Amino acid sequence: MIARFLLLASVAGASLITSHAFAEEAPSAADSAEQASSPRGDVIVVTARRRQETAQEVTLAISVIKGDSIEATGNFNVVKLQQLAPTLQVYTTNPRNTSVNIRGLGVPFGLTSDGFEQGVGIYVDDVYNSRVAAATFDFLDVSQVEVLRGPQGTLYGKNTTAGAINITTNQPTFDFEGRAELTVGNLNYKQAKAAISGPLSDTIAARIAVAATSRRGTLFNTTTDRWINEQDNLGIRGQLLFKPNDDFSLTLSGDFSRQNPECCGTVFVRVGTTQRPITRQYDELVKAINAANPGRNYATPSRNPYDRLTDLDSSLSAGNKIGGVSAKAVWNVGPGTLTSVTAWRFWDWKPENDRDFTGLSVVSKSQNPSQQDQYSQEFRYNYESQKIDFVVGLFGFKQRIDTQGTEQQGADASRWSLSGTQATNPAILQGLTATNTQWLKSTSAALFGQLSWKVTDALTLQPGARLNYDKKSGFYQRVVTNGAGQVISCTPTPTAGTDLAAQCGVYQPQVSAPSDSAWNFTYDFNINYKIARDVLAYATYAKSFKTLGINQNGLPLNADNTVNYDAGTVKPESVNHFEVGLKTQFWDRRATFNLTAFRTEIKNFQATVNGGQFGTVRGYLANADKVRSQGIEADFKVVASDRFTAYANGAYTDAKYKKFTNAPCPPELSGGTFVTGNQTPDAPGQAGNTPSHPGASLSPRACDISGQDLPGVSKWAFSYGAEYNVPVTLLAKEGQVYLGVDGNYRSHWNSNASPSIYTDVKGYALTNFRAGFRGEGFDIFGWVRNAFDVNYIENLQVAPGNTGLIAGQPGDPRTWGGTIKFSF
Repeated sequence: MIARFLLLASVAGASLITSHAFAEEAPSAADSAEQASSPRGDVIVVTARRRQETAQEVTLAISVIKGDSIEATGNFNVVKLQQLAPTLQVYTTNPRNTSVNIRGLGVPFGLTSDGFEQGVGIYVDDVYNSRVAAATFDFLDVSQVEVLRGPQGTLYGKNTTAGAINITTNQPTFDFEGRAELTVGNLNYKQAKAAISGPLSDTIAARIAVAATSRRGTLFNTTTDRWINEQDNLGIRGQLLFKPNDDFSLTLSGDFSRQNPECCGTVFVRVGTTQRPITRQYDELVKAINAANPGRNYATPSRNPYDRLTDLDSSLSAGNKIGGVSAKAVWNVGPGTLTSVTAWRFWDWKPENDRDFTGLSVVSKSQNPSQQDQYSQEFRYNYESQKIDFVVGLFGFKQRIDTQGTEQQGADASRWSLSGTQATNPAILQGLTATNTQWLKSTSAALFGQLSWKVTDALTLQPGARLNYDKKSGFYQRVVTNGAGQVISCTPTPTAGTDLAAQCGVYQPQVSAPSDSAWNFTYDFNINYKIARDVLAYATYAKSFKTLGINQNGLPLNADNTVNYDAGTVKPESVNHFEVGLKTQFWDRRATFNLTAFRTEIKNFQATVNGGQFGTVRGYLANADKVRSQGIEADFKVVASDRFTAYANGAYTDAKYKKFTNAPCPPELSGGTFVTGNQTPDAPGQAGNTPSHPGASLSPRACDISGQDLPGVSKWAFSYGAEYNVPVTLLAKEGQVYLGVDGNYRSHWNSNASPSIYTDVKGYALTNFRAGFRGEGFDIFGWVRNAFDVNYIENLQVAPGNTGLIAGQPGDPRTWGGTIKFSF
């Protein structure tokens, strides 16, 4: 799919890591001779609008990271890539529950639902990947990655409201070439990559690439006596290029990737007091369980998350398979180019989790395997002339996802979740099982296009438009059986205090079949003016949307414990985006400084919310009235000489709920008795039945979080890097000895959909070093990442049940190793 202005805007936050891989702009014809003799590094040729352009002449905020730069810095998937792109935020608790946001927008933070669209599109060789799980796989034979910021719709097949990540792989060549790479490091880290390409005939070329990564886990599970959260990735891609003449080419591609790690576990981070009765909160519950089981003496193995100890007692797995085939045909027709991209992709997800985050048998089983098939077809026609360029396209997309879920309560569930005499009877909840069956069908079609009118040599106007149709339908059924295997019913509402009422309070049977469709018309307009030879100013307005959503994982309950069917569908987001930018080069174009300011306003923002209980519903979508993200991004890079290069990128992002008056409450305002009438809720973190508060605490039914920050967003983010090299002859090989450094900083952020005092993640700074010797066809270097062994948290999770338990995943400790690369 034609990426919207896929080229380097200057954010070389990674474009420059090694001098032979520094991301520099494509030269215009007038500048080719001058740039050929300039010491500014290699040239990146990008044809975002099907013609060669310099990055400084195209009006879009975009980071371009070369494949060699990705390898040198160890950022081998999208999750790691955020260390190089300050406005990219990627948070993951497992491959399915992965959030990829740009400027704080894109995916609702929290548990993933199949029923909504991704606000940040992930594309591999023009093929849209609808599931964000693709972000957790290793990059495979990648040429470069572009991170586009802001709405993309008038040049993309699939509309995205926050941006796009466009991954381009190395293509088959008619010249024989190959490359191999081997990396080893501590934690038993091993990574191997290889690719080979060449002609099969005068008109057919082929390329095949493989990659494998393994690493010991970073958390030690004292229950199983094993390291968990390991890496175990394997990928392969094959391509055939048929090119009978200069006017036509057909590329057939197939890929398959597999992950099968023991993942994804958490560690104890802290306990935060909720409004639940004090005897029903984490520490007191553990005491009660120990008292009821003499000699057990359960305790978490450590209350320091950086001891990296856990005691999870449920099976863990993150089995993940993804792959597909595609056919891309490019045909020069008259004055333009016709492109067709046909693709089928699949995703198989086989997880096993410990949803109580403890070594207690509260939730003894939590599994939600799913299988996805998607089909997409895109046609584009691109026309180019001296004054007028345009792109017009058609896009069709069809998807089906089937999920089979099982969640079961364990031997400690009654003591954990019930009160009074029921808490002393394990049989009430032990073996209680919820079995979920669900499917989703999604269809999308679009007509899109963009015009570029060169009014003068300096002034260009670029209007674009998109007409989009979406339809979603789903089915969800939860069947609940008790410990004896008997199906239970919660209709009519069971009598309070009975065993059945207790069981229905944990898992309630439910059937829903949400369905909806919507048309959307959107547009954008860009005006840019070349103030001087190397100074370009631009302004963009985009009216965009994220299409409707459906709640596919079950629906929340009303106050009377009945199913809220009105929550089955979620309104489309309405997006107004404003952006201005200035692109400059100076010092004979050795230095580039770009500045971007943006403001995005979204009505009916699709937010993930959580009811806080085990079985009513894990998480669901709801519309927040209004959200706003605004900020400034600055990017600087310099190639002082062939010996020294450097870059620095920074972003300030202020992303807030402007109006969300009926949001779920954070844990410190949850767990008590709901207020009625004119009652006033108690203070945050005021537990009930304490000496200072003898009665039950009162909790609000909903909270007004207007004005609070969106989850997952750091206000300040920076990345930087530099490299110095010296030419030498070593072991009869001519080359360069080099020393490089890169690093990044992110300020604090909150990891709960409704910001909580207990889920504030502290800011951190990471620093990486590398040193090596490279020459023609080889590169040998050693590296150390997180060189100062900084302790930091990647994400925090609120355990269900309002017990106050907060679990999390620590970031990687210091790692080190060496890499050998050869090419021919």
